[in-house]
Amino acid sequence: MSIKTIFVTGGAGYIGSHTCIELLQANYNVIVYDNLANSKLESLRRVEQITGKSITFIKGDIRDKDALKNAMTGCDAVIHFAGLKAVGESVEKPLLYYDNNVLGSLCLFHVMQELLIKNIVFSSSATMYGDPEFLPLTEVHRCEATNPYGETKLAIEMMLRALYNSDKDWQIALLRYFNPVGAHESGLIGEDPSGIPNNLMPFITQVAVGKRKQLAVFGNDYQTPDGTGVRDYIHVVDLAKGHLKALEALGRFECDAINLGTGKGYSVLELVGAFEQASGQSIPYIIQDRRPGDISECYADPRKAKDLLGWEAELSLNKMCVDSWRWQKHNPDGY
Repeated sequence: MSIKTIFVTGGAGYIGSHTCIELLQANYNVIVYDNLANSKLESLRRVEQITGKSITFIKGDIRDKDALKNAMTGCDAVIHFAGLKAVGESVEKPLLYYDNNVLGSLCLFHVMQELLIKNIVFSSSATMYGDPEFLPLTEVHRCEATNPYGETKLAIEMMLRALYNSDKDWQIALLRYFNPVGAHESGLIGEDPSGIPNNLMPFITQVAVGKRKQLAVFGNDYQTPDGTGVRDYIHVVDLAKGHLKALEALGRFECDAINLGTGKGYSVLELVGAFEQASGQSIPYIIQDRRPGDISECYADPRKAKDLLGWEAELSLNKMCVDSWRWQKHNPDGY
């Protein structure tokens, strides 16, 4: 069966909206299903503006089976982004995360099975690796999430593996992201967190644009070159292209977990310095205590993505910073 119509859960969000651009430019029909809990419909209007193509939008919750069934009928494949994603909030509200992410995914997979839609690309996370035993992280590293958010991603991966083992007609890709940053080069869409940002780059850009007084750096006593945490930052456009590659490669591999990262780690202060250089803005910061659940270093071995998907990250740290600043400068209050 040729795949023509893609059902994108959480498609109005940061990574989802950038992926919709890649799908539309590759001539897929796109149906976005989103409850807009942490996203804005304006993002999809701008996706249509960038691509000159239309998206079908349906507002709904993935825990609503009847709404899902009506929305998904006639689709060929699913890209599943929908989910709550703040590590700190997941520690404070674990049941909310299990209910939304795990129960919601269970409802989605039930409806997919009922409608015989057996192609799915799942938005997973490197968070599930926990504290690395070795670096760079390969997909065979043991999974031991250090927070409920990571645990929910691991539980969903386990569900999908069980589904595949029960029925090999399922075609599944489990994409484990590292740290998405950046924005579309048009400056029209980007990361627009609600409230205080949980991720580093939007916090930096909000300081640069004057929305926040200073950056909080959580911990400077890690065993890293400058004492701050090291992460693998990947441009969101590279990440979006990885989803397109995974969709087009479904069926060429088993139910595989695949890292999407650059293979290079940068510390918090290195990212701050790169942003200052790219934007010409000064980013004042203060050092605070480590956050619960944070780890010292985390970066990918991305070779499997290249071997299975023919994908590798192409955009530089400078490009990530330039595009993030363009988005924030032109959209100081987000959407």
